[in-house]
Amino acid sequence: MRLPVLRGLIDRRILVNYRVDLDVLARLLPPPFRPQSIGGFCLAGICLIRLRDVRPRSWAWLPGLRSENAAHRVAVEWDDHGTVRRGVYIPRRDTSSWLNALVGGRLFPGEHHRARFDVRESDSRFHVAFTHADGTHVSLAARLAKECPSGSVFASVAQAAAFFECGSFGCSATASTGLYDVLELRTNGFELTPLMVDRAASSVYDDRRLFPTGSIALDGAFLMRRVEHEWHAHEPLRVASDRSRPTLVGSDY
Repeated sequence: MRLPVLRGLIDRRILVNYRVDLDVLARLLPPPFRPQSIGGFCLAGICLIRLRDVRPRSWAWLPGLRSENAAHRVAVEWDDHGTVRRGVYIPRRDTSSWLNALVGGRLFPGEHHRARFDVRESDSRFHVAFTHADGTHVSLAARLAKECPSGSVFASVAQAAAFFECGSFGCSATASTGLYDVLELRTNGFELTPLMVDRAASSVYDDRRLFPTGSIALDGAFLMRRVEHEWHAHEPLRVASDRSRPTLVGSDY
């Protein structure tokens, strides 16, 4: 059983991006995913998103929900009956909402971990962090900027917007081997503002067992604010998988 289309407002969305050596990331991706190449690298990252007024599209009378959420994600592509699909592989989702953690992966795609979030922000500065009891943690401090940082794989904000807009399909890992929940994000517009990152930490991307020194670097971050959106559920993706391979979040997920 799946819920109908969900509609709400993206109050704030920060896309934190790391450029990663293609060979390193390819070894960490489960089939059927392979890394997208941009500027000779692959992009991995974290989506830090605050949602407001989320409710089923047909239930306008229902009070909307608000939550802080995070998703570790990798820009990927895969083959689907002769067609190359593009989107993001999401090895892990975290949320401040007990309801998201309860229904995610059951009534709606995307299994979530209930985490503790620490958010402090103004119109121009942002601090977003979360921790989970299993040790997974993320921390970001950033401020508004006028352009992409030097050395980024993106030559312009417009190029970045076009790239991320094509990654609207998210394939989320589940507790079942070879099964991925598929969720599509549709937005009313896709306008990005560049951010200058003062500090970024991730228990996943800072793990040198997964990403050896020199194989990963912070590329930059972008901000979206006050964007109407919808979540559309799709049929799960089922593939053969090898549990013995290393993964982005360890062998327990």
